[in-house]
Amino acid sequence: MRFQTELVPATLIRRYKRFLADCRLEDGREVVAHCANPGSMMGLADPGMRIWLEPNDDPKKKLKFGWRLIEHDNGLFTGVDTSVPNRALRAAFEAGEVPGFQGYATVRPEQKYGTNSRIDFLLQGDGLPDAYVEVKSVTLSRTSGLAEFPDSVTARGAKHLGELAAMAKAGHRAVMLYLVQRTDCDRFALAADIDPAYAAAYRSASQSGVETMCLGTYITPEGVDVANPILIAI
Repeated sequence: MRFQTELVPATLIRRYKRFLADCRLEDGREVVAHCANPGSMMGLADPGMRIWLEPNDDPKKKLKFGWRLIEHDNGLFTGVDTSVPNRALRAAFEAGEVPGFQGYATVRPEQKYGTNSRIDFLLQGDGLPDAYVEVKSVTLSRTSGLAEFPDSVTARGAKHLGELAAMAKAGHRAVMLYLVQRTDCDRFALAADIDPAYAAAYRSASQSGVETMCLGTYITPEGVDVANPILIAI
């Protein structure tokens, strides 16, 4: 998945009201960027961080910059835009590049299911069970090399797990797919201490037949692509 316009480097001044960030461009100008991430962004919103913004000239948008990446001191990246995983995964699904999903020729994003919900992807293929795939963006890392989800309490996430469990019980294929938007992690676990209810919902869904998959990403200021599976340490 390529970014639509060339990203520009900046320094984070502060994130506030969840969806806003004051930033300083390299030429000294201060701008307000949209932060497309409703989570806590624990450890990812410290003033002074080097970040990358995507400019736009869309007259319908109030803010002319969107915050897309954090660049860490070691040259590794974290993607902060929670809309990116679905865009990157759609391209990977359609290209048949996601392990375990070869043969699913039809990729339907944002399909209604469950109780007033939409599944991120409904995949269909001849001779294969319908696959309901829920996607979560993972950006939290409190231990070196370990990515965790969630970074804040998510009742909505627990609801999605319950609906996936219902699909599995009905004979469909149901998959909880965690996409790690960090290039510094090679393991994944649940942050059960942050949201015990989500962890309990996950255990119940797994017992009901919901599959778990975790994939990494390749991240550069040019774009984000789906990478190899990451070890699940749950």
